[in-house]
Amino acid sequence: MITIDRDQALRIAVRAQLLDAYRPESLVAMVDHLTLLQIDPTAAIAPNVDLVSWSRLGVGYDHSDLRFALEEERSLVEHSSYVRPMDDIGLVLATASDRLHPSALGWIDANAGFRADVIGLLAAEGPLTAAEVPDTAQVPWKSSGWTNDKNVDRMLELLCRTGDVAISGRRGKLRTWDVPERVYPADLDIPSYDEARVLLDARRLASLGIARSTSKVQGEEIGAAGLGEPVVVDGIDGEWRVDADALAAIDDPFEPRTALLSPYDRLVYDRDRALALFDFEYVLEMYKPAAKRRWGYFALPILHGDRLVGKLDAKADRKAGVLRVFAVHEDFPWEPEIGDAVDAEVEALATWLGCEVVRG
Repeated sequence: MITIDRDQALRIAVRAQLLDAYRPESLVAMVDHLTLLQIDPTAAIAPNVDLVSWSRLGVGYDHSDLRFALEEERSLVEHSSYVRPMDDIGLVLATASDRLHPSALGWIDANAGFRADVIGLLAAEGPLTAAEVPDTAQVPWKSSGWTNDKNVDRMLELLCRTGDVAISGRRGKLRTWDVPERVYPADLDIPSYDEARVLLDARRLASLGIARSTSKVQGEEIGAAGLGEPVVVDGIDGEWRVDADALAAIDDPFEPRTALLSPYDRLVYDRDRALALFDFEYVLEMYKPAAKRRWGYFALPILHGDRLVGKLDAKADRKAGVLRVFAVHEDFPWEPEIGDAVDAEVEALATWLGCEVVRG
């Protein structure tokens, strides 16, 4: 079995996530490589889709670029809780069973009339927001969470996963829904499950560079699914899998930079992987009482070169034009060059947000 050293492993991971000095040529090229942007409404700094995009593309990125790609160019598509390349939507639909619990399918079957009403209305009048779709459910959706009795929302979401409806765009923050033939390409190819699963898993590993053979977060597969080349990382227990192209380029020159990351960034999303590879401990503390937080409500992991070195506790007030920095947490005593690089990146973040930095 191949053995690589820790520095090589870290540089594989950073380069694969487009966080070295190389900048992607466009938003679409970036999403195509990363395979997805996770949609999350939390915007203490900026929404996740924008923060991840800025950290790769820099100050030239604007949210209007994403809207154009989603709604005009149709090179990207919103599906469930992710923005994905439109070229991948056939693979996603082919593997829909991975994201549908049998109880959800049973609920759809128990609401055959409701399902037909929703699809028929969208075909006749779409695109529509969920509020514009009548609730004709025969059996209500039951949940102990916020989705309880949210029949229209759940039906639209589940039918999106099965490929019977699609997200066509947004009105403000509200998704608009339509029939898939008005959103997806006319020549959309949906391969077999096995073919699609292998292709998606291979694309995910290429975007990660290195991962455990299997790993999941909240049911989402974030490991290598057994693909790639098996390796041992010197000083770390267990087997890893490395994308073959990344392994072939292991000795290529590495050009570092400093980056501020979203808590949902795929470099750190697998907290166990971040701890094992980078020796980086991180917990998203927005759900903790303020008195129990170590790093802050929505602390941004800080990447310097090939190391995760700390967390930025900050909040943006776009109306006031202020990026308020409460604390910069150093995971170890920084050399002056790290502090200077982080300060410069904080200023770059503020510039992109149209804010001024206020500390304290």
